[in-house]
Amino acid sequence: MRVSIDHQTTRKGFVLKTTYHEVSLQVAFTHEEKQIIRQRKLESAKLLDRRPADAKVDARDEKFELRIEDLMDGKIDRFLCATPSQSKIYEENLLDVLARLKLWLDDNAETGTRTVVEF
Repeated sequence: MRVSIDHQTTRKGFVLKTTYHEVSLQVAFTHEEKQIIRQRKLESAKLLDRRPADAKVDARDEKFELRIEDLMDGKIDRFLCATPSQSKIYEENLLDVLARLKLWLDDNAETGTRTVVEF
């Protein structure tokens, strides 16, 4: 798995322009990892709960969840933060979640073997 994270500053709004700090994430899964995800039907697994800086107050939280399917096939995930500090914290959270995802995919590669324990 190869992870690419990029930070950019964007301005949004028609009349009142607001500056946001965008974090772009792109994950390149290996062929083996893609096969594990498809065989074990892990596409809909939620990786991260999040809420962007430009989200409306009444928007549903499920709309902003980061799932494995959002990262498949080289898709780029873009997330807006209000401050540079929040974007750096978000990047740290992403790296932590993606490291756990790699371990989880490795665990799902094969079924467990027989274990004998004597007490």
